Amino acid sequence: MGHHAGEKITPELTDAQWDRLRGYGTPQQTDAGQVLFRAGDRSYDLILVETGEVEVVREALWWTEEEQLAVLGPRTFVGELGLLNGQRAFLTARAMGPGRILRIDHDSLQRMMAEDDELCDLMLRTLWARREMLRQGPAAWTLKIVGSSSSAESTALRRYAERLELVHTFVDVDDPNLDHNVWGHGYTREDIPIAIVQGEIVRNATPGQLAELLGLAYASEDDIEFDLAVVGAGPAGLAAAIYGASEGLRTVLLDAVAPGGQSATTSRIENYLGFPFGVSGDALTSQASLQAFKFGVRIAAPCPVVRLDAETGVHRLLLADGKIVRARAVVVTTGVAYRGLPLDRWDEFEGHGIHHAASELELRQVAGEDVVVVGGANSAGQAALGLAGKGCHVRLVIRSGDMSERMSSYLVDRIRDDSRIEVRTATEVAGLHGGDRLERVTLRGPAGEEVVDGTALFCFIGAVPATDWLVDLERDPTGFVHTGADVLALGDDWRELDRMPLPFETSVPRVFAAGDVRRGSMKRVAAAVGEGSSAVASVHRALAAMEVFA
Repeated sequence: MGHHAGEKITPELTDAQWDRLRGYGTPQQTDAGQVLFRAGDRSYDLILVETGEVEVVREALWWTEEEQLAVLGPRTFVGELGLLNGQRAFLTARAMGPGRILRIDHDSLQRMMAEDDELCDLMLRTLWARREMLRQGPAAWTLKIVGSSSSAESTALRRYAERLELVHTFVDVDDPNLDHNVWGHGYTREDIPIAIVQGEIVRNATPGQLAELLGLAYASEDDIEFDLAVVGAGPAGLAAAIYGASEGLRTVLLDAVAPGGQSATTSRIENYLGFPFGVSGDALTSQASLQAFKFGVRIAAPCPVVRLDAETGVHRLLLADGKIVRARAVVVTTGVAYRGLPLDRWDEFEGHGIHHAASELELRQVAGEDVVVVGGANSAGQAALGLAGKGCHVRLVIRSGDMSERMSSYLVDRIRDDSRIEVRTATEVAGLHGGDRLERVTLRGPAGEEVVDGTALFCFIGAVPATDWLVDLERDPTGFVHTGADVLALGDDWRELDRMPLPFETSVPRVFAAGDVRRGSMKRVAAAVGEGSSAVASVHRALAAMEVFA
């Protein structure tokens, strides 16, 4: 990030670029030692260095001294991705001597990104590259997660940090190669997972607590009224938010866990348009989130929505913590919740050997082990291949007698050609065995029952729509939301509007549904992206009609 960093970290600006960038800033003289922003600040500015130098430091923590990370001189700028996603500052910037800077506040930064494509691209690439660099260095000590790879709660916290690409470090208390004693600082094993944020210890930490401390939770502001609220940040939700914001709608994106949805748990998507070599769900989510920040989408997670109050003018979303989000239109993209198997000890082993995701995090945890994958659709096939690629011996258990019944042919062919994957068709899981963790699995097939080694079981047997909170929306008997021409009952609101539901619009005016949660959807990533973006076209039509009747 400093003198020896690459072009992406400290890009060389042309005279024209620098002059345009300066036009968005407010000048300020600095003195030696003057703090420009400090770790923990709720909001801070992008700093343009015109004369003098600015140092960026990780402040001292109770186990380590202050460390200088970068020195930035004239015609450079100070800042990283937190400027866009709303995260509190985790580093401190200080003037090293007398000089002149320009401050660009958040609103001016967003205006610059909307008005100047060249500067926008340069800024995005630089802020992103700096975040990636900081994740690998001493800045990672600003958020230290102490946990166990065998703990469901630790995995949830770690997954949240990785999904949001937070600058952090993870200390596994069960790692036999750990070169220092993690205890003796006022916490014990009963306290894990522990989050140490800027030296502050949070015992039994949850993603929600971490979001509050980092400034990533939804901050209730009574005077804010969004044009569009998107509930669910999977592919459909991210697409809806990006298209809405890019077309001028003030947009907020809420998710109960973290951006990505089920797609973020997929180790490799082979048939997504534009990625001939495949793309991981994590990478796709990462790039989509950056795109959302580019257009000014406000993302809050974890941020569970528990109720929708549909009103004539502005809809109200009640959050689990009691906060209210107000928006003129809502797009529901909450997707589906994973199904489990009706087996003894299932709940006990969930998170302790049983997984519903095969992202890079889970793949690293079980590399080289015997694992069982349950399911006959693409998610199961992709997981099996990803696990085999990590050196696992994989048993793919499919209830159907034909693997090609629900799985894409390209996956079927690759699985059949992989000697590390043993396919068991017409077979089901009949039992789970182990102590604190899963160790063995009973399979029941045409030849009877067999107990096999399995330190991990990955379950992809379908899901149910996450729609219990949508009591006022018309749904089918299984919970999927009716939209457009599928809406059967039209209430008084529709007669007053003198129109029928638009494509993707639900039984409640200006409430839309897209992606897996919608009845009749295709249940594929590409289809979800298409639905999310298409739903925004209907949002515009509904809001335009609302203006006419206002």
